Amino acid sequence: MSYTVLARKWRPQRFADVVGQRGVTETLRNAITGGRIAQSFVFAGPRGVGKTTTARILARALNCEQGPTADPCGACDACVEIAQGRDLDVIEIDAATNTHVEKVRTVIIEGLGMAPARDRHKIFIIDEVHRLSQQAFDALLKSIEEPPRHVVFMMATTELDKVPATIQSRSQVYELKAIGVKAIADQLRTIADAEGIAIDDAAIMLIARAGDGSLRDAESAFDQVIAFAGTTISAEDISTVLGLVRRDLLLEIGEAIAAEDGSAAFDLAARAVESGYELRSVIRELARLTRDLLVVKIDAARAADPEVAAEAERERVLALAARFSAEDLMRAFDLLSKAEFDMRVSAHPRFHVEMTLLRWIHLRKLVPISDLIEAAASGRPPAAPPPARQPSAARPAPVQRPAAAAPPAPVRAAAGTASAVRAVEARRETAKPPATAAKPAAEAPAADLKEAFLDELRSKKKFFFGTVVGQAQKIAVEGDRIVFTFAPQHHLLRKQLDQSRDELEALATGVAGRKIGISAVEGTAPPPAAGNGSVPENGAEDRQAELRKQALSDTGVQAMLDVFAAEIKDVEEM
Repeated sequence: MSYTVLARKWRPQRFADVVGQRGVTETLRNAITGGRIAQSFVFAGPRGVGKTTTARILARALNCEQGPTADPCGACDACVEIAQGRDLDVIEIDAATNTHVEKVRTVIIEGLGMAPARDRHKIFIIDEVHRLSQQAFDALLKSIEEPPRHVVFMMATTELDKVPATIQSRSQVYELKAIGVKAIADQLRTIADAEGIAIDDAAIMLIARAGDGSLRDAESAFDQVIAFAGTTISAEDISTVLGLVRRDLLLEIGEAIAAEDGSAAFDLAARAVESGYELRSVIRELARLTRDLLVVKIDAARAADPEVAAEAERERVLALAARFSAEDLMRAFDLLSKAEFDMRVSAHPRFHVEMTLLRWIHLRKLVPISDLIEAAASGRPPAAPPPARQPSAARPAPVQRPAAAAPPAPVRAAAGTASAVRAVEARRETAKPPATAAKPAAEAPAADLKEAFLDELRSKKKFFFGTVVGQAQKIAVEGDRIVFTFAPQHHLLRKQLDQSRDELEALATGVAGRKIGISAVEGTAPPPAAGNGSVPENGAEDRQAELRKQALSDTGVQAMLDVFAAEIKDVEEM
């Protein structure tokens, strides 16, 4: 007897056997049980998910000698012949080879009036129906809308958008979805056990992922691996036959990137070449890995999902995800996706792989430009006590914060900004006053305590620092107490600081080495802005000039101007 491939041998014969399409199969079962059978059905979805198979099972359910029944017997002549594709009353048509209107008229329309030879219904199954010409659809339209009572149309397509809306509106449309990796792996395990194939779960999962949502593709790949390796299959066999990239190599590449080890990245790229992997597949699978790491980074519980990580690699995936930020992974995904696209026309794909890995390492070296600017600003002690309100264009030192809504989101600086940053640092060093003329000796301990406390608070409670502490009008050390002064309209911020007083006092005590108290007081309202009738018009221009001069003298503003090659157009007092 000739060999039957697994995809045909294990084709579902009942609705219960269809994998991953419960919504469709349950609806059809209920429709048959309730006697609500439509005259036309359209089954749409990706390849290999069960469209034509579902149509055949429905045909058996309608024509079974014990039916119509949701559970065809599989033993009567109608069930057997439909399963084998030789029933005279169930006509399967390949629209790809019967595209023209003459074929539709000859095969379908002319035979509609003839009663079934034996079965209860005459059924037309049209596969890849979107391949029909527009004239063929027009000829078919009236027949689908009002067919004889004994006729049922069933159409399958992978491109539903190419089926005319007039056909869809006269049919019940069922969209079959891509099958999950776990469902495919479970079916492959069932097949392996029944066929006496020894294969571990990691190898099964490798084939399931290669199926990319198509059970038929996964079964065909499994058949190919069995032909190569026999009844004992390893992950190495699957990589050899199908050219699939082993997950452990991908994880090693991810670990080399996390360690910023360029030498190891080159070695792993060479190993991929020596293993015979298609290098575009390596990049594609790395993009999938970054997606999996991002999923785990957002929700660690998703590591238990077999589609994200196999059981043997979960701890490794969790550890690797912890070494990247979400922003790193999103940028890496974009980088890898672009690299895969560029490699389609490249004569040297290995070079693309190596350069892509080095770029990925470089992305991790970038630092938020806001951190650089804040560092430049915080390194300069103020020459004089700053006013209660700062211009919105300025970035003051951490001793005094502008009334902004929140700290700026991190923006990544390119490598080309390094010279600008060095210039900022050099200017900051030269701007520092001599140590002998800094401040009176009696004031130094209080200033040092405040600076140390604010630095520690910024590092440990960055969000609280930006949203509450940064809005204070004044922060002063008075003996063994640090006093925060807030504007009258910021009473909610003052209340928030009071609620965190115990934690702040513990932090200040740890910095000072002695008991330090924290208190929040209400300050005075800022003077009204010009133009409201309280400041003379000629005074507004003087105030604008003063604010502009003050902004330009600020180190943080100078850093922004250097890095972005910008200029100040307007200054507004907040």
